Amino acid sequence: MAMGGFFSRVSRNAGANDGAGSMRQAVPLGDDEAARRLELLDTFEKAGLGWFWATDADGRLTYLTHSACEAHGWAPEDILGTPLTELFTTDSDGTEEREGRPLAFLLGARNSISELPVSVTRARDTTFWEIAGKPQHDDSGEFTGYRGSAKNITSSREKQRDAERMAQFDSLTGLSNRRRMEMRLDKTLKSYRNSKQCCALMMLDLDRFKQVNDTLGHPAGDELLKQFAARLQQMVGHMGDIGRVGGDEFQIMLPNIDDRGVLGDLSSQLIQMLSQPYSINGLRAIVGASIGVAIAPYDGLDSEEIVKAADLALYSAKGSGRGKYRFYSSDLKDGANHRRQVEEDLRDALVKNEMAMHYQPIIDVSTNEVSCFEALMRWEHPDKGFIPPAEFIPVAEEINEIKALGDWALERACRDAAAWPVPLRVAVNVSAIQFVHDDFSGIVERVLKSTGLDPNRLELEITESVFLGDTGRTQRMFEELKAIGVRLALDDFGTGYSSLSYLRTAPFDKIKIDQSFVRGATESGNNNRAIMSAIVGLAEALDMQTVAEGVETKDELELVKERGASHVQGYIFSAALPNDDVMALLQTGSLEYEARGPEKYRADRRTVFRRIGVIIEDYRYRAVMRNLSKTGAMIEGLADVPVGTACVLDLGGGQLAVGTVRRSRGAVQGIEFEHPLISDGAEGWCTRHRVSPYEIEAAGRPLTALPQDAYTMLFGDQQASDPGGRKFAEVEVGPPRAATGTRQAA
Repeated sequence: MAMGGFFSRVSRNAGANDGAGSMRQAVPLGDDEAARRLELLDTFEKAGLGWFWATDADGRLTYLTHSACEAHGWAPEDILGTPLTELFTTDSDGTEEREGRPLAFLLGARNSISELPVSVTRARDTTFWEIAGKPQHDDSGEFTGYRGSAKNITSSREKQRDAERMAQFDSLTGLSNRRRMEMRLDKTLKSYRNSKQCCALMMLDLDRFKQVNDTLGHPAGDELLKQFAARLQQMVGHMGDIGRVGGDEFQIMLPNIDDRGVLGDLSSQLIQMLSQPYSINGLRAIVGASIGVAIAPYDGLDSEEIVKAADLALYSAKGSGRGKYRFYSSDLKDGANHRRQVEEDLRDALVKNEMAMHYQPIIDVSTNEVSCFEALMRWEHPDKGFIPPAEFIPVAEEINEIKALGDWALERACRDAAAWPVPLRVAVNVSAIQFVHDDFSGIVERVLKSTGLDPNRLELEITESVFLGDTGRTQRMFEELKAIGVRLALDDFGTGYSSLSYLRTAPFDKIKIDQSFVRGATESGNNNRAIMSAIVGLAEALDMQTVAEGVETKDELELVKERGASHVQGYIFSAALPNDDVMALLQTGSLEYEARGPEKYRADRRTVFRRIGVIIEDYRYRAVMRNLSKTGAMIEGLADVPVGTACVLDLGGGQLAVGTVRRSRGAVQGIEFEHPLISDGAEGWCTRHRVSPYEIEAAGRPLTALPQDAYTMLFGDQQASDPGGRKFAEVEVGPPRAATGTRQAA
């Protein structure tokens, strides 16, 4: 279509534009002047500097620059007559709402169009234009259509989108960044509050990531983060939003999930999957993951509250030994303060002589005699009392105190063992951080010389995490240690980082079967006994001894013997003893230990002393919970409750466990739960579901995060109502002599 045709129509209908937006009667041009102007406009169009378009009064296209048609593969005869609203669609970048009126509204109102971004919907590939136009009228004021200009802004639009994406997505992993996750979480929680929905938030942190950066370099660390992110997307990408919100910290938002059983299972699966080895430039790297879980509105209403709750849960998970998950609970604030105090006090613990070494015997099952003592570090805090290793060792690793503690433990254990009247071996745990130091073999050699201990009497227990980085350097360290003459044991075998490949060359003398495979192995339907058999068979093939850890009951002892373990360690023979007690035993000349413990393993039942509520029919009573397991609890405080009585235990924090009285004697009742509890990630139990804050709100209370006494807020205090109508009398219960768990830390 010629330019002359376009302007001839304008001239016939309304005249030329005077540049100020008003129309005047066309003034005929001289032939030469008109030709020059048409030539300039034609050159402008062909150069791609801009295009022109026009419509009739019905909004149908009557003209479009020929080069625009060519650029998009249109034949002019096919495109003319198309409604402009079908050709152009008001553009949206897909990430946020764009202010302004849509094209159809502007055309319908006959408004001027200025710098309006649109997408071309009939193009082979979507492109973006910026259009401008003005309504045209004839001499009588009758609307005749639009005349306008356009330009292709696809390139600048893509650059803008790239910039917007960079502002919202992590450039390394492609996941949402902190800013986008904050926006998504804030928007979701506000929307869900109105629709009475829930949303779970997981905070993930890589364990031992710093070691990857230190041993393999930052490029390897970046590659690890990308692989870590890919595994996350593979496992949960279809369930929610995933973001990288810090260096090695990730966040997962899971809409419409409040079942802590589902969230606990998912957390366990994530930890297992993310802890599998990574291949980085031909090297093998191993990291773990810790997870904190919080759920809105139970643990917080807005994004700031729920992120803080998930952070506290993550902090607790990392403080409990890593590779764990934790649900948020209100008492975690006290735990966080306690942990910070532990950090401060731990720095001075060695200087103040607060650390001690205890020794647990490792028994040869063929003779029941001790063949070795494992050295276990103990911290007796002057104010807080005994602090278990599972609590302070992870802290020591984080604040870079673990090497000092490890070196001290090695020297103290060797010095104690050298003075024993019987030349038994001593096993000392070595952290991966100690092991990677180039001077570690030199430290071992100096300690042996200064204490006078025979190298063959020292056994170094090493976990699989030492294979984290440079396998060549790891192998050289093994060779240096074996050249000194010490023995090597692989500790906690099979707990998440196992690989048979390094057993081909690592010169271990012993494999320790982790207690998680011993615990519950005597129960029917348990695969642990088969796993034990496999580990023992592997060790025998490699001419290694095996130690079954954590044996506590006689049926467990018989099982590990039957499965072929050569040595046993656990409370069935002895807890860890102070060195003075070890000296006294060895001076008697008797090395034999007698198995003492329960006949049979029973499911974990934690000894507790906690006040709870017991709801029977329409009344709520006060009672004390003495112990708790997955399937039931022992309570005390109600007199003569008949067997078979239905009840609900209010465990606090909105946790209501429906149960039945199965045993009753005086003021003590044994309760069997209708539905088993689930792991709370902290070696305890919790209910899958809790009283919803939305239910409390519906009862006339303000919407808040779940209070500790949610039941009273929901139903009111029924303790004081009609006391004469209650069936059972409450009995005053005092504290136990020792409110500690049945199992001590190793």
